[in-house]
Amino acid sequence: MKKSLVVAALFASVIGATANAADIEAGKAKAQICAACHGADGKSGIDGYPHLNGQNAKYIVSSLKAYKAKERNGGLAVVMQAQASMLNDQDMENLAAYYSTMK
Repeated sequence: MKKSLVVAALFASVIGATANAADIEAGKAKAQICAACHGADGKSGIDGYPHLNGQNAKYIVSSLKAYKAKERNGGLAVVMQAQASMLNDQDMENLAAYYSTMK
């Protein structure tokens, strides 16, 4: 009985982690709109627009959440606030996974 509960709990945690795992390919697809300002390769060619390639995934997620909550202001924040408002948490994780794996 105990062994069955442990196996069931382990299975549930693996399934849950998989459901929430970042999807690099989904991030790549979602990043098409980001490329207009941040470059197709994550290297912006526009002054004032940050490079995203190789950036820390946690930092990207944190930044997107801050823009969505309108906690980041100034500069071009209004543009990013509008973009981030269209993203859900999974989109943010996927984008972060995609950009963080770029070299």
